[in-house]
Amino acid sequence: MVTREAPGKINLHLRVKGLRADGYHALESVFLALDWGDTLRIDVSKGPGACELFRNCLLPLGELPFPPEQDLAYRAAVLFRAKTGFDRALRIELDKRIPLGAGLGGGSSDAAAVLLALDQLAGTGLSRAALGALAEALGSDVPFFLSPGAALVYGRGEEVIPLEPPGNIRVVLVNPGFPQDTAGAFRLLDAERGRGWPAPEELEPETLVKALAGPPALWPYGNDFLPLFLERGPGEAAEAYGAIILRLKALGAEFTGLSGSGSTCFGIFTNGGAADRAVKVLMEEWNFVRITFPLARSGNAVLQ
Repeated sequence: MVTREAPGKINLHLRVKGLRADGYHALESVFLALDWGDTLRIDVSKGPGACELFRNCLLPLGELPFPPEQDLAYRAAVLFRAKTGFDRALRIELDKRIPLGAGLGGGSSDAAAVLLALDQLAGTGLSRAALGALAEALGSDVPFFLSPGAALVYGRGEEVIPLEPPGNIRVVLVNPGFPQDTAGAFRLLDAERGRGWPAPEELEPETLVKALAGPPALWPYGNDFLPLFLERGPGEAAEAYGAIILRLKALGAEFTGLSGSGSTCFGIFTNGGAADRAVKVLMEEWNFVRITFPLARSGNAVLQ
């Protein structure tokens, strides 16, 4: 059996550029993996057989609202078996802590964890390029999670340039209690840009990289979706995101943002005491509040 952690992430920066020839949007983003997320345990039998996924929902959802066969973790196992011919029976157990539709990369991280675990269990020793091709086929964020930490990400997520994660910060996550439809968010952005919604100022790659080593209060990062939701988005999102961001700033966050296309907001703190106090206050106002830290590098899988 292999036990592997599947960390969540936040987007410190997210710019959505034009549509590519393949129909995906070109992205520019700064990803930061978190020392918190889901856990997977994968057991392999001695003989051939099917793949089964069992999910323990550690969220206030009761049950996940879609069957295991639609889960990215399951799809990753099916793809790995199809591409490598590894046919031994698999039992995958997933402890689900990352909310769905939260912009925290939970499904993508689960998928990457499955690929890495199966490569280890099967002894296939796939190259980074081969694993990357599998990851890219599963979803835009999956390649990043093959070696999480911090990264500058381009394309539809397949171009990953590792960065040194920022030190001495705490990340406070606040989820408003509803998922955000990613496809719907992109449709809204495209529609509003067609009506004249202004494009943000372009930042040079060197600026994005150098800023991460500086104080969060001076980070030039932004998320194209946040101002859009605040001004043109559905009332629920506009009200919740606006309230959370203002509260985080009032409680001492030195940088605030929205992760992905939503729905989780976050605050970056360098003062641990301020972060702890913020969590206590925010937990009285919102159902999902977590404090975590940057993940310096991917944790090693544990063989049992």
